[in-house]
Amino acid sequence: MASNSETLVTVFGGSGFLGRNVVRALCKRDYRVRVAVRRPELAGYLQPSGKVGQVHVVQANLRYPASVETALRDSHVVINLVGILAEGGAQSFDAVQAKGAETIAKAAATVGARMVHVSAIGADAESPSAYARAKAAGEAAVLAAVPSAIIFRPSVVFGPEDQFTNRFAGLARMSPVMPLIGGETKMQPVYVGDVATAIADAVDGKAKAGATYELGGPEVLTMREIIEAILEITDRKPMLVPLPFGLARLQANFLQFAPGLLKLTPDQVKLLARDNVVSDAAKTAGLTLEGLGITADSLEAIAPQYLWRFRPQGQFQRKSA
Repeated sequence: MASNSETLVTVFGGSGFLGRNVVRALCKRDYRVRVAVRRPELAGYLQPSGKVGQVHVVQANLRYPASVETALRDSHVVINLVGILAEGGAQSFDAVQAKGAETIAKAAATVGARMVHVSAIGADAESPSAYARAKAAGEAAVLAAVPSAIIFRPSVVFGPEDQFTNRFAGLARMSPVMPLIGGETKMQPVYVGDVATAIADAVDGKAKAGATYELGGPEVLTMREIIEAILEITDRKPMLVPLPFGLARLQANFLQFAPGLLKLTPDQVKLLARDNVVSDAAKTAGLTLEGLGITADSLEAIAPQYLWRFRPQGQFQRKSA
């Protein structure tokens, strides 16, 4: 049987937030890792994730199947992590998360590679959200091309460099007033390191072929509870102002063009209207982190390790009364 060092794993989207953690997890297990990205010259920071020569970055664009096929040459396993939170130009949800996933899966089938595909809890062909519909279409396309593919659906993922907890901490630092959209919507925040471990376990062969796993953290929290936890960690005290979904949709029509932290799209508002938690069916079937033998880390345990930088006086500030 081939050792891990003889196994080539190609990771699409390996330069992103989740991707960096997946690359590190694979390198620790001695896999050879090829990272396929649109801009290889901007992904040099991935090289120290492994030993000399262990990580190789190549160019690939999901809109050009030939580049995907070239990136997958001689691969034993392919991991698709590519996803976007907002559309822009040619980067539409359908192009990236549906057709892009299909392109990767067909290329994987051609070379006979096993496949791990990362989707999201809430993927639903009938969803009012274009993001969720594209995620569902991507899952269907992957399983049509590679029926043994393993699909992971994480809830909202948190960790250093995320676009979730860091965003709210940044907004709290900017303003004394903070709008609260979907305050009662339930989520199950999952630590990026735990998701990366699950993906690496799937590469190891520990996950069920053709199964769809739902990944959530140890706690189900409302959006309000999550934001309050972030404010507690960062010692910020903005006024939380609940914003009805109708008003939020109206504001999003304008904020979708805003830069950075202020950006909010109508589709994101639709996503915030639905709970984002692990289903009872996944729990019963053991298709969860716990089913893989992974003890999930909580937001309370991990977030203080990186959100301290948003405190008024930094890392060593004493908590105010």
